[in-house]
Amino acid sequence: MTAVQAPPEGAAGVAAAPVQLPRPSGFSHRLRRSLRRHWQLYLLMVVPLAYFVIFKYVPMTNTVVAFKSYSVVRGVWDSPWVGMANFERLFRNPVFWTLVKNTLLLSGYTVLAGFPLPILLALMLNEVRHRLFRKSVQMITYAPYFISTVVVVSMLILMMAPRLGIVTKTFGLFGIAAPDLLGNPDYFRHVYVWSDVWQTTGYSAVIYMAALSAVDPALYESAKVDGASRLRRIWHVDIPGIMPTATIILILSVGNIMAIGFEKAYLLQNPLNLAQSEIIATYVYKTGLLNADFGLATAVGLLNSVVNLFLLLVVNWVCKRISGSGLW
Repeated sequence: MTAVQAPPEGAAGVAAAPVQLPRPSGFSHRLRRSLRRHWQLYLLMVVPLAYFVIFKYVPMTNTVVAFKSYSVVRGVWDSPWVGMANFERLFRNPVFWTLVKNTLLLSGYTVLAGFPLPILLALMLNEVRHRLFRKSVQMITYAPYFISTVVVVSMLILMMAPRLGIVTKTFGLFGIAAPDLLGNPDYFRHVYVWSDVWQTTGYSAVIYMAALSAVDPALYESAKVDGASRLRRIWHVDIPGIMPTATIILILSVGNIMAIGFEKAYLLQNPLNLAQSEIIATYVYKTGLLNADFGLATAVGLLNSVVNLFLLLVVNWVCKRISGSGLW
């Protein structure tokens, strides 16, 4: 800190008290100091931030297409405004509420089936003491995550083919007529959800296993001293230890409930199961790209995002009230 000496005072030449200059303060000073100390970390943040700004935030300005009669020739900003006309067309379309119902049922089914199973798998693997067996099961369950969605759908079509599929042949061995799993709309959701569970359970379990590894070993020792059984230790030590992680994953899953994956639904779709396989994502693709109705497609996408945001806020508030943990 800099001290400035005042000149001698009066004839006696008595020195005045040093004047203390104020330290620089404020947000700009703290930012400069943080940049000097941690410039390597800020440098690493440049590429991810640029990605989100360029590919996420800048395209958000084009949502005005939902309120315009978009013309490719005139561009986004020169196209004429139509106000809420695209949303009125959307709500008056008799297919819209069927799309909402199909999307909610398929997404809700996926969350209900896909959320608890990774937790159960992680808890079971955490109790296995044979290292080779645990690693083998973890690798086998984790591997399907790296299979492309196109490959998974191709496998499903080959296995469930009405005449030559493995499922049809298996039913034929017992003299039972095989159900048309790909043609009957009642089976579409089951095929979609359980193939997704098979593909993602092992990957999701890794997150919970990482959370279990952070549980304090002293808690296990205390539970053993108190005479707690293995199930009691799981219930009172493991599950509370992974609850914050599970809460965040549940909030994010429900927050994306209207944005269910487009690829698998579209690839499994055929004219026979269209009654339940047509969801908002596939409708936006067909309306926006195939029919070139960009205004209506953007209106559907914007409404979809608003509903997801509302669900995210509601679920986060409920989780904060119940468990005390949330995204913010």
